[in-house]
Amino acid sequence: MNLDIDIEDWPAGEWEALALRAAEAAAGGEPALANPRLAVSALFTSDAEVHTLNREWRQRDKPTNVLSFPMLERDELGELAADGPPVMLGDLALAYETCAREAEEKGIALCDHAAHLIVHGLLHLASHDHVHCDEEADKMEALEIAILAKMGIADPYGDRDET
Repeated sequence: MNLDIDIEDWPAGEWEALALRAAEAAAGGEPALANPRLAVSALFTSDAEVHTLNREWRQRDKPTNVLSFPMLERDELGELAADGPPVMLGDLALAYETCAREAEEKGIALCDHAAHLIVHGLLHLASHDHVHCDEEADKMEALEIAILAKMGIADPYGDRDET
């Protein structure tokens, strides 16, 4: 997978390297993301920009931590041959202020939270869903945990009560 990374309105940091590490780990945990033809654009931007995108494309008038805009269906992704020209998988947008606030609230490093959100967004681009089905949500969460563990990042869901 190839990433086109644009960093706006985030503090200086190793965000590009982090995004590349997260994408590599995600491709190692979700085979559908391992196709070398896939291309993803990742935008590190402000809450204001993500708010605008969320309102315009999802009809939700608020910022959120990460937005994913898939361009392939799951079956198209699975049928994509490894050879050929690049194919756009989709776009990601991360909102700095929301990500920073959530990381502080969780007591974790911003880079770890951003890595989690990149992985989360990439899994959405690969057609994983946590909204419409509890079983799919559990599968997606387990994938996230396994992928982040390979990056040396603790389970982001570990603080929840087990029931």
